[in-house]
Amino acid sequence: MTLSEYIAGIKNKKIAVIGIGISNTPLIELLLTAGCDVTACDKTELGALGEAADRLEKKGAKLRLGADYLQALDADVIFRTPGMRPDLPELTEAIARGAELTSEMEVFFEVCPCRIIAVTGSDGKTTTTTIISRLLREDGYTVHIGGNIGTPLLCQAETMKADDIAVLELSSFQLLTMKKSPWIAVVTNLTPNHLDMHRDMEEYVEAKRNILRFQSASDIAVLNLDSDITRAFAETAQGEVRLFSRKSRVENGLFLESGTIFESMDGKIVPVMEASEIFLSGVHNIENYMAAFGAVRGLVSYETYRRVARELTGVEHRIELVRTFRGVKYYNDSIASGPTRTTAGLRSFDKKVILIAGGKDKGIAYDALGPEIVAHVKTLVLTGMTADKIRAAVLQAPDYRGTPVIIIKDDFKEAVLTAHKAAEDGDIVILSPASTAYDKFKNFEVRGNTYKAIINGLE
Repeated sequence: MTLSEYIAGIKNKKIAVIGIGISNTPLIELLLTAGCDVTACDKTELGALGEAADRLEKKGAKLRLGADYLQALDADVIFRTPGMRPDLPELTEAIARGAELTSEMEVFFEVCPCRIIAVTGSDGKTTTTTIISRLLREDGYTVHIGGNIGTPLLCQAETMKADDIAVLELSSFQLLTMKKSPWIAVVTNLTPNHLDMHRDMEEYVEAKRNILRFQSASDIAVLNLDSDITRAFAETAQGEVRLFSRKSRVENGLFLESGTIFESMDGKIVPVMEASEIFLSGVHNIENYMAAFGAVRGLVSYETYRRVARELTGVEHRIELVRTFRGVKYYNDSIASGPTRTTAGLRSFDKKVILIAGGKDKGIAYDALGPEIVAHVKTLVLTGMTADKIRAAVLQAPDYRGTPVIIIKDDFKEAVLTAHKAAEDGDIVILSPASTAYDKFKNFEVRGNTYKAIINGLE
């Protein structure tokens, strides 16, 4: 089915699009241009939406805004925003009345004319997606990057060619109701995450499993052998399984041994590159590269592997060096919305750091983070809703003996400036919150950009 055919099939139906944001605004405009009857729904009031709502209304969209935006939805087709649970009472009522519930990403899987490589996991999704895209582009492929990053791809589907490749980062929210899987599915790792949105860990894991649940025998799953959950995914995989590990040899995939990344396939073990050639620091980035190499095996040369690994200097908000000021290096790791991500960031440095952490609680435990902070942090500045939980985890750590010093500041800017004042020549300051941004910011990008603005404004 092409995009044009899909739109033709819903043109005479009433369509509701929930969320007037980055992913859905282009969709709304596409449907309006095609002459569809579209109601744009958002809990934000008209005044706060500003120009975006005005533009859509002028193009013909009906607006349902404010607290009651989901009440009595009168629609045949409902596109939900990725972060919205599909079992909200208002949505289940609409479905009971005959409405079809879908999403921009689900429709993209229906109409995409080219092969799809998709990446999910608790950590490393964006970096791995970025590496895969860069590897493919370096070897001459036309690549479309999207999903949780990049631009919404549904609107571009009509211009894609059969020999292009779409590379997607997919969240558990996008995968929750997915009924199709990609040609190549990559799962970086799985640890407790987003338990404020999912009913429990089981639902979170099953949502992630959808990335390979609907694959066929001709498809490929790239899985982390070192993660108990992702290793178990291999047992139900329908197609080829390629594993990666930094702890053990694998029969089909990539592994790290004595500082060298090897590829194993067809009974042969071939050295790919030295891990030290990877510009991005941290063992987690070695894992990200092995996952990416597993995804593009047979598509990209080893020479390209090595060149990209040496040249790719980082991804914004992911252990991003913001500035060196008066001998202090300031890093932005705002993407770290959970303890495992922060742990990986702390382990990337060979000295104790000054850590800024805290944000909105996702309903996950911080017990394991406490000992990591004790081992890798000299001064801990906490802010946000999870400040007390992180502080308690540190105080309860077996090796805690009064270090790190713990300071709590409710105001984010004050927390950043406190970390700055505590720093001396040669120190490292890193924002790695171990929590989401939603207590004070729209998302982790806004949090990271706010941090960078504060650091770049130091005089």
